[in-house]
Amino acid sequence: MIFKPSPLSRMTIDDQVLVQDKKSCRKIGPCGVGKKALYLNSFFIDRQYYVPFSAVQRVFKRVAMSKGGFSGKGMFASMAYLVVEFDNGKQKQCNFKYENQVDDLLALLAREQPQIKRVSAQAEKRLAQREAQLAEEERSRPALSASVKQEIDDLQCAIEYLEQKPELSDQLSKSAKRKRAYQCTSPSYRWAAMAITILGLAALIYGIFSFVHHGTFAIYFTLFGLAAIFTFAGFSVLPTAKNNKKAVLQYESQSQERMKTYLNDYPSFPVPARYAHPIVLKRMQRVMIQGRAQTKEQALEVVKQDLQALNSSVQVSQEEHDEVVAIKPMFLNAAYE
Repeated sequence: MIFKPSPLSRMTIDDQVLVQDKKSCRKIGPCGVGKKALYLNSFFIDRQYYVPFSAVQRVFKRVAMSKGGFSGKGMFASMAYLVVEFDNGKQKQCNFKYENQVDDLLALLAREQPQIKRVSAQAEKRLAQREAQLAEEERSRPALSASVKQEIDDLQCAIEYLEQKPELSDQLSKSAKRKRAYQCTSPSYRWAAMAITILGLAALIYGIFSFVHHGTFAIYFTLFGLAAIFTFAGFSVLPTAKNNKKAVLQYESQSQERMKTYLNDYPSFPVPARYAHPIVLKRMQRVMIQGRAQTKEQALEVVKQDLQALNSSVQVSQEEHDEVVAIKPMFLNAAYE
């Protein structure tokens, strides 16, 4: 292997096994999940390092805000990292461009390496406290009426139906986030990015031409051109065949149409197809269990109110953040109708 990954932990893998494992690993973003090890990126190179699963204690997601570290604020202004703990305390943090890739990697680990913890030590303590709090709330709640129990059971059946084809709900969420991100990006910024990229391309061409003819500043033009092209290509703000208004709206429309077609076989689905996501239904269940609604229709309205109340000034848990990021764009795009 020309670019053999370097070990981060004290434990290592035989080179021959390592070659085959890395070659067959499941690539997710800049990292990879093999049968023997987890492959991690450096700032520039994907899957440059590895940690054998036998050395891994925890793998979890960290959401960094503008001030650094998860603050619980700013629903969408965030950057996701994968954090790997190994050798009893050492950490490696890997930056990801898309947060859903971190979730996909953790889901894959849950299936293939269930012995590895997927939350931080602090989060584990918070979850234990939350479970104790929920248990106490459960004991103090009044008994639910038979009609409310039936409504909750109906929601559970709807959740199970959606979970038979989870890719439809995922596409619904992703298309809504993509539309929201496009709408919140100034058109002038996209065209400015294209102009700078074109200048970078021109500088790159001139730099190569100058280098061939032994120009003095050839290297500087070349480096500037490469920097401009890679920077704005990485930001995904350039108007392209897939990143324009028509394509974004079409992706959202197709996602909703696929969901509507799937729900045709489910009479009286409790929410409109544009909101058909298991997280929405689970939040409706929680609302009813808490006694804040008696029917599914009322529960959906309460969920809408809760989402509307969440903004950059509201403190939430990491778990709440993950839920809101997945479903709030769907409600924002539909103006909560």
